[in-house]
Amino acid sequence: MQKTTLLLAVALLLPWPAMAQEATFTTKNLTLETALKMAQAALKSCRDSGYQIAVAVVDRGGNTQVVLRDRFAGPHTPSTAQRKAWTAVSFRGNTSELADATQAGSIQSGMRDIPGALALGGGLVVDSAGSMVGAIGVSGAPGGALDDACAQAGIDAVADDLAF
Repeated sequence: MQKTTLLLAVALLLPWPAMAQEATFTTKNLTLETALKMAQAALKSCRDSGYQIAVAVVDRGGNTQVVLRDRFAGPHTPSTAQRKAWTAVSFRGNTSELADATQAGSIQSGMRDIPGALALGGGLVVDSAGSMVGAIGVSGAPGGALDDACAQAGIDAVADDLAF
């Protein structure tokens, strides 16, 4: 019986996978410089197409890093761009897709009642090596697809930087 008790005691002292979890973890996030470069490229893309927009970039936690507003963009566009970026990172999906998935009557329509969430095109998730590192939101172009295009131009401008 003592041998069984000794084996049980030793087994209990061995690290079990569930008990051996680390106390901290490491994540990747956008740098301010990368966020700014992305925002400037998105703004330039829309400006070159004749659109006055605002653009916002948030980190992976939804914290705003950069907001830029072109001189003639509407007064609502900075907060709209920020909400689009926040929504993309919060729901881990591009807002054009969320706009379709959350229509009235759909199972996900309740998402539209969450304070701050905005299911309109123009918010794109920013990935780096398979990890979400933030999101970009654009507001002010005539339609969500054009906001998406400008946001994508911002991401494309930092694609090499994101391959870290």
